[in-house]
Amino acid sequence: MYFLLANLAFLDIWYSSITAPKMLVDFFVERKIISFGGCIAQLFFLHFVGASEMFLLTVMAFDRYAAICRPLHYATIMNRRLCCILVAVSWMGGFIHSIIQVALIIRLPFCGPNELDNYFCDITQVVRIACANTFPEELVMIFSSGLISVVCFIALLMSYAFLLVMLKKHSGSGESTSRAVSTCYSHITIVVLMFGPSIYIYARPFDSFSLDKVVSVFHTVIFPLLNPIIYTLRNKEVKTAMRKLVSRYILCKEK
Repeated sequence: MYFLLANLAFLDIWYSSITAPKMLVDFFVERKIISFGGCIAQLFFLHFVGASEMFLLTVMAFDRYAAICRPLHYATIMNRRLCCILVAVSWMGGFIHSIIQVALIIRLPFCGPNELDNYFCDITQVVRIACANTFPEELVMIFSSGLISVVCFIALLMSYAFLLVMLKKHSGSGESTSRAVSTCYSHITIVVLMFGPSIYIYARPFDSFSLDKVVSVFHTVIFPLLNPIIYTLRNKEVKTAMRKLVSRYILCKEK
C-alpha cells in the first residue's frame, strides 16, 4: 500500500506543478501569454498525470481488495513485481490517453483571437477557440475523458462499497478492522474529490459555465494538496510517526 501511496504522492506533486507555477507568474504580469507549444505541453502533462492517477486509484482499490479479502495471501499477491507492473500500466494508460487528446488538438485550425477563458490550457478551452466544426473531436474527447472518468468512478465506488460490506459482515470490531475501514474511507474521499470535478469538466459538452474556473482551481491546485492531508489524518501509522517526529524535535529544542 505504501509503495502505491508513494507513487500517488509523486503524481500529486507533478500534477499541481503543471498549472500552478504559470498561474502564479501570471498574477504579476499584465499580459498573460503562453506559446502554442507551451499550451500543448501543459495539456499533454495535465492529461498524462491526471489519467495515470485515475488508473492508479483503481489499482489501489485492487490492493485493498487483496488486503481485506485475501489477507493471508496479500504479501504473495501484491508482491513488488506486480506492484511495479500495475504502476507501469497506469502510467502507460495515462500516456496513451494524453497522446489521443494532443493528436486531436494539434490538427485543429486556429484563426484567432486565441484567448483562453481560463488560467491554463485544457482541451475544453482550446477546442472553443478553433475556427472549425469540432463536434467529432469533442465527441471523441468526451468519450475518452468523460466516459473513462464516469466508468472508473462508478466501478471504484461499487468496489469500496463491497469491501465495506465485507468488513462489517465478516469482521469484528478489532483494531485491524477499524484500520481497514479507515483506509477504505480515506480512499473513497480521494476518489470523490478526484473524479467529481473531472466528470463535471469532461463528461458534458464543452460549453462555458460560471462554475468552470472554480472547479478547475479545485481540480488542478487544491485537490493535489488535499490528498496527503487526507491520508495523514486517516492513517494511524503516519499520525504516530508525525507525533514521534514532533516530540523528538521538541526534546532537541529543549536540550
